[in-house]
Amino acid sequence: MDSTSAARRRINAIHSHLVTSSRSSPLLLSSNPTAGEFYLDNGYSVVLPEKLSTGKWHVYRSARSPFKLVSRFPDHPDIATLHDNFEHAVHDFRDYKYLGTRVRVDGTVGDYKWMTYGEVGTARTALGSGLVHHGITTGSSVGIYFINRPEWLIVDQACASYSYVSVPLYDTLGPDAVKFIVNHANVQAIFCVAETLNSLLSGLSEMPSVRLVVVVGGLNESLPSLPPSAGVKVVSYSVLLNQGRSNPQPFCPPKPDDVATLCYTSGTTGTPKGVVLTHANLIANVAGSSFSVKFFSSDIYISYLPLAHIYERANQILAVYFGVAVGFYQGDNMKLLDDLAALRPTVFSSVPRLYNRIYDGITNAVKTSGGLKERLFNAAYNAKKQALLNGKSASPIWDRLVFNKIKDRLGGRVRFMTSGASPLSPEVLEFLKICFGGRVSEGYGMTETSCVISGMDEGDNLTGHVGSPNPACEVKLMDVPEMNYTSADEPHPRGEICVRGPIIFRGYYKDEVQTREVIDEDGWLHTGDIGLWLPGGRLKIIDRKKNIFKLAQGEYIAPEKIENVYAKCRFVGQCFIYGDSFNSSLVAVVSVDPDVLKSWAASEGIKGELRELCNNPRVKAAVLSDMDAVGRESQLRGFEFAKAVTLVLEPFTLENGLLTPTFKIKRPQARNTSQKQ
Repeated sequence: MDSTSAARRRINAIHSHLVTSSRSSPLLLSSNPTAGEFYLDNGYSVVLPEKLSTGKWHVYRSARSPFKLVSRFPDHPDIATLHDNFEHAVHDFRDYKYLGTRVRVDGTVGDYKWMTYGEVGTARTALGSGLVHHGITTGSSVGIYFINRPEWLIVDQACASYSYVSVPLYDTLGPDAVKFIVNHANVQAIFCVAETLNSLLSGLSEMPSVRLVVVVGGLNESLPSLPPSAGVKVVSYSVLLNQGRSNPQPFCPPKPDDVATLCYTSGTTGTPKGVVLTHANLIANVAGSSFSVKFFSSDIYISYLPLAHIYERANQILAVYFGVAVGFYQGDNMKLLDDLAALRPTVFSSVPRLYNRIYDGITNAVKTSGGLKERLFNAAYNAKKQALLNGKSASPIWDRLVFNKIKDRLGGRVRFMTSGASPLSPEVLEFLKICFGGRVSEGYGMTETSCVISGMDEGDNLTGHVGSPNPACEVKLMDVPEMNYTSADEPHPRGEICVRGPIIFRGYYKDEVQTREVIDEDGWLHTGDIGLWLPGGRLKIIDRKKNIFKLAQGEYIAPEKIENVYAKCRFVGQCFIYGDSFNSSLVAVVSVDPDVLKSWAASEGIKGELRELCNNPRVKAAVLSDMDAVGRESQLRGFEFAKAVTLVLEPFTLENGLLTPTFKIKRPQARNTSQKQ
C-alpha cells in the first residue's frame, strides 16, 4: 500500500465530514451528520491537519475551496499571467471605458476623459515595441517614477506583454532610496515626469545601468540631450509611442513563473527590500480574492492609493479582470473630494487613516449641529443599525432624510468599500456600513503574499476581525511562548500568523539571508503579526511580534494596539506610545487635531496660540482624560494606559521621516525625535 493512496484516503475521509451549506445559510460549510462524529464545522474556514502523519489540526483554509488552493480564476483557468489577464480584457471589453483622467494638457481640470480597453491595448503594444526598438532586452527591469496616472498602468501592461520586470520607484522613499533601488534592481529604462527629471539626471552618473529615460508629459524639444558618452537617451513618452508604432514588435509573453515586478518595501528600518513577485503569484492572489469580491464592467473605481504599493496594484489587476473603469485623482489628496464628486465611483478602496477622518468629520458635524438635527441623525443611525443586526433592510426614509447627504461626499454611488494596510476600528466599520449603505470589507495582507491573506466574507455582520483565508492560501498560528501566545489558549487559539500557498513571494531580491528569516523549510511565511481564531474561522489580528517591549514590571506592551485605541479620541490626530523596561508606565506623544483643539479651548474660555495651548497643563489634562475614557471603553488593561501626554502640532509625515510610505510610524525615528519629551 503506497503512502499516496493512504494520504488520498485520509483526505477523502476529511472531505466526507464536510458538506457545503445551502445558499440560505450565512456559513459556507456545515457538518455532514452521516459521517460519524469526527467533523470540524467552522463556518467560513475549514480546519485540516498540517501533516497527514501527525494529528495536529491547525491549518485553516477558506471554506470556498477547502481541498485545493486556488491558483487561477475558476471561470478563466487559461489566464496564467498579467499579459493573459489584460488580453482577456481587451478582447471582452474592447470598447468599454478603462482609464480616465481630468487634467488637461495645459494643467487645468475638466470632466473625466476616457481611453477604452482597446485604445490602452494599442498604446501598450506601441510602448513595448518602442522599448524593444531601443534595445531594452527581455527580462530587463523598467522603473516607473511617478504617482498614479494612466501612463503608470500602460507602462505596467507593456512590461507584462513584453516580459519586462516593472519596478515602482516612489518619491516618498527619498532620492537616495530611488538611487538604491535603480542600482539594486539593475533598472535599464525609467519612465518619469518632467518634475522628477532633473533630480533623476543629476544622479545618473551614479546609476550606471540606466540606458533610457522616458519623460511623460514633457515636450521633446524642451528635453535635454545628453552627450553620447553618457550612454543614456532621453525621449518623451509621445516620441517613444511613435517609434513603437513605426517599428511594431510581436509580444514576448511571459511564463507564469517569470518575475512580474520587484516591489520595494520601505520597512521601518534599514534599506528597502525588493519583494520578488511572479505572474503566478499575482494571478493566484487576485483569483482567490475574486471568490468573494465581484466587480462588474459597469463599476467605476477611483485610483489614488499609491500604485507603488501592492494594495492598489492588486485592485488594478482585479479591475482589469472584470472590465472596470478606473478614474485617476488629480494627484492632490486635498482635492480628492472634488475628484470623487466628478467621477462618482461605485467602488472605493482606502486606508483607516482616511476612513477615520471621514468618521471624525461627520460625528463632529452632528455634535455641533445639536438639537433636532442631532436627534434625527441618532434616530436614523439606530434604526439602520438595528435593521442591519437583524439582517433586514432599513426603511428608505432614513436614507432620504439623513444618509444620502453623507453618501454624496463620496459621489453618491459607492456600493462597495474596502479597507486595508492597518486595522480599522469596529465602530468606524459599522459607521461606514450604516452611513454609506453598501458592503464594507476589511482585509489583511502584505507585499510578500502578493496582497490579500484574508478578507471579510459577504453577509458576515460580525466586526473586529479580518475574515477568513483567501482561497489561494492556507493559514496557521504558530506558538510564541515568549509572549504567552499558544494554540492551546482558551477561549481562542493564538499565535504568529503564518501563510503558505501560490501567493507567497519568491524571496527578497539578492537577499537570501532575509528571505530565510521569513520563509521556513516547510514553505510557511512568518508574518510577524499575532492573530487569534474567532468562531466561524475568522482571523483577528491582536498584536505585532516585532514592536513589543517590556515595562519594568515585566508586562509586555504592543504599542500599535494602544495607538489604534487612542486614535479614536477626538483631540488625537496621530499618537505615538513609548515605554521601556526601566519604567513602569507608558507615555504618549500626540499630534493634535488643530480644529478640535481650537474649538474646545474657545468653548472653555482658554486663550492663546495653538503652540501655547499644547503646553497648557489644563489642555493636557483634558486630552489625557479624554484618552482615559476611550481607553476604558476599549478595555485597555491598567498598565496599557498612558500616564502622561506631550502634545505636538507637527503631524507625523513622510516628509519629516516619521511615517513609512504605508503610513506606519517609524518607531526608532519617532523615539529619537521625542526623546526630550
